[in-house]
Amino acid sequence: MQQYYEVGKIVSTFGIKGEIIFQHHLKKNTSLKGLIYIFIEERKESFLPYFIEFSNKKTEQEILLKLEGINSKEEAAILIQKNIWFTEKDFKKYTAEKSLLSLLNFTIISKKEHLGKIIEVIDAPLQKLGKIIINKKEVLIPLNEQTIIKINTKQKEIYVALPEGLLEIYLD
Repeated sequence: MQQYYEVGKIVSTFGIKGEIIFQHHLKKNTSLKGLIYIFIEERKESFLPYFIEFSNKKTEQEILLKLEGINSKEEAAILIQKNIWFTEKDFKKYTAEKSLLSLLNFTIISKKEHLGKIIEVIDAPLQKLGKIIINKKEVLIPLNEQTIIKINTKQKEIYVALPEGLLEIYLD
């Protein structure tokens, strides 16, 4: 089964020919040159491919995209605030190693206990959060210098020291 990774979202339209501004958290200086398609989640767990006609780097975190079949500002406006997803292969190719997105599917370990795998990295205004599932509940783990003790990339593990009582907030 194909694995998809959320890498950013469409934040606005540009011009009148259907171009969009894609804001990403790839932490890589890229224009996505060579990328053939992206995926947009039309509804939960339903990813539709959109072929890229052209892409240009706008800023370090924004890329101007023109998608096939989107030919007007009105058609592009429907896509605003939709998340953009990459296949695993494209995700690995276009994401910088130092990007927190590269920590997807890593296991969070606290006090020698495996808490769960990161299923989403959330780029909140003041910090980065890793979403894991514990006992069928979403738990947000802060990913910063204070909480991350060690990252073992070979084993895909992140050792953390969590603030006192954090897990109890979610699990009580």
